[in-house]
Amino acid sequence: MDALRATGIRWTRERAALAAVVCLTVGITGGWLIRGLQPAAGAVPGTSSPAGTQTSTAAPQAPDAERMKLTADAQAAPLLEQLKSDPKNAELLINIGNLYYDAKQYPLAVDFYGRALDIKPSEASVRTDRGTAYWYMGNADLALSEFDKALQAVPDNPNTLFNRGLVRWQGKHDGAGALADWKRLLATDPNYLEKDKVQQMMREVTDRTAAK
Repeated sequence: MDALRATGIRWTRERAALAAVVCLTVGITGGWLIRGLQPAAGAVPGTSSPAGTQTSTAAPQAPDAERMKLTADAQAAPLLEQLKSDPKNAELLINIGNLYYDAKQYPLAVDFYGRALDIKPSEASVRTDRGTAYWYMGNADLALSEFDKALQAVPDNPNTLFNRGLVRWQGKHDGAGALADWKRLLATDPNYLEKDKVQQMMREVTDRTAAK
């Protein structure tokens, strides 16, 4: 897994456990969107829909979704209490957004990330996660808008380039745009930890384009 620059946000044991539930639920779909705010070593990022589709990952079965929501609510409760006396605390807002993101409660994650970005608009990693949440909600255009803004703040953010390329490919059928993002990623970060995945997707895009 790629480890980006330190963000000052550390996973709790409970959050890591929640992420494991998410990964077991959706990991078999084979998608690869990468988190902007990276978890600790050993955790697994969220997944996108399989290549060639336009929709986000299928929701987990209701009991799992309900359990994850309840777990996230319980974990977020003390942070929300702190937020009452410190409503402009961007780190609190980001951490709450992360909890709901990991629980696949993407509209809530988008809301808390947005409130954090109102305070710190140049947080590229938060924008990347917000864009990824929009993608999982089925909105490729809003996802790309967030990725574009993230790249304005940090032009060569590798995870943002990875994700924008994937959404361009899967969501907009823009193979040329996807290839441009991934070539830029590998040119600026040749040791990118997910390099094999990038190269595999580049081959798939090239093969599909040639087959048309």
